[in-house]
Amino acid sequence: MADRAEWTDGDPECRPDGDPERRPGGRRRLTWWADAMAYDEENDRVAAIGQPPENRKQVLVKLMWIGIWMGYMGAPVSDLADGHHTALATVCGGLGLLVFVTVYLGLVFRHTGRALSRTAVLGALGMICALAAVLTLTMGDDWLVLSVYVSVAFGAVLPLRLSSWAIPLNTAFMVGIGVLVRGSHGLVSALVIPSLLGGFAMSAVGQMVRTTRALRAARATVAQLAANEERLRLARDLHDLLGHSLSLITLKSELAGRMLPDKPEQAARQVADIERVSRQALVDVREAVSGFRRPTLEAEVAGARTALAAGGIAADLSRAGIHHPDLPPDQEGALAWALREAVTNVVRHSGARRCSATLDETGDELRLTVSDDGRGATGPHGNGLTGLAERLQLADGRLETGPGERGGFTLRALVPLSRGAHVELPSQAAP
Repeated sequence: MADRAEWTDGDPECRPDGDPERRPGGRRRLTWWADAMAYDEENDRVAAIGQPPENRKQVLVKLMWIGIWMGYMGAPVSDLADGHHTALATVCGGLGLLVFVTVYLGLVFRHTGRALSRTAVLGALGMICALAAVLTLTMGDDWLVLSVYVSVAFGAVLPLRLSSWAIPLNTAFMVGIGVLVRGSHGLVSALVIPSLLGGFAMSAVGQMVRTTRALRAARATVAQLAANEERLRLARDLHDLLGHSLSLITLKSELAGRMLPDKPEQAARQVADIERVSRQALVDVREAVSGFRRPTLEAEVAGARTALAAGGIAADLSRAGIHHPDLPPDQEGALAWALREAVTNVVRHSGARRCSATLDETGDELRLTVSDDGRGATGPHGNGLTGLAERLQLADGRLETGPGERGGFTLRALVPLSRGAHVELPSQAAP
């Protein structure tokens, strides 16, 4: 019962091994873990670490975290309120303390959100160092605590290499001033550790802020790269799918037009094929948009034979009608895309009379070779071959193209096998 109460609101049908949101007949379960994670993410957005505040709530949160440590200003404030100084000294000390606090908060608050210029940082640091020294020497030992805030400011705004020696140097400077101020020896020894600890702690916070900025920039870059990769995938898939299908539709439309006056029955069969191809193209496009398209060699060999026959090109294809036991699905899909792209180019651009495709093993690789006797390549590679090379690279394969042994054009697509087992692929020539 205790376990169920932790996960549900008392309904016995709401169990952790069921639907994460709702079970039939049951009420919505208590997603306490998800709620806690969402709360942390919301707090991260509110705090906006490493970013400038975007609204009043973020400003208040940042001021609250910085203002907690202003409690140690109680010593100089109490010194001013006790009336030990003249009216002029009290007014000057109050103004000096106000300027010190304002510059300190500006440094820490602004620099943790939006980095200030080097001139502004060095000028502000020099100002609070001078104020801490002058106020301590003129007002008394209660003001020695300002040097601790100087160390914290060093750690907050200076690079790690500079703050690693600036903080100890400021602490030694504080000790030197304390020696000059009568009656502050015990206070000096008590402030050495806070000065070092506070300064180096803020150095760690500053490093965290810089790392957070870098991570946010990296996350934005990764998101942009993922979007670009998805656009490339979609463009590649649509080119391969529609290029092949539209080429086949065009060829069959031309055949139907030539057959229509004298051979209406054969023309009707071509029109039926056009309808079938167009419907399949629509299905393929939907699958490509959804990211689920993975063609097979067997289906593409059948499609290649149909496309070549429609184009009046004699086909000699080594059929991959059986599943190769050592060919992973991703590699088979890459080879299937290669066969489709190669046959599409033969039909559309080569002017060939014959096309052959073979599938054989070379060591631990499976090689698809498509050759034709056409006019060969007449220019640089187009989008189809470029996209095909990218597909093969994603499958740890490679693409090789060039002139054939007897002229024409030859395309070779190679992908690795999971094992080096040899499988003979039966050859079948199409008429």
